[in-house]
Amino acid sequence: MGVWLQIAEYLYTKKKDPNRPHTKWVGYMHEINRLSILLFLAALIIIMIKLLRH
Repeated sequence: MGVWLQIAEYLYTKKKDPNRPHTKWVGYMHEINRLSILLFLAALIIIMIKLLRH
């Protein structure tokens, strides 16, 4: 699976593959990845705002 499709699934913009195995550990991993992507995007927005104000 492509990286962009996986990110789209993490951010709930693409429907998940029903044939993928589901375990609680994979679910935990996906939640941590989703959180890290959102924090990264928030940090980018903050950096851009600081750069534009300066």
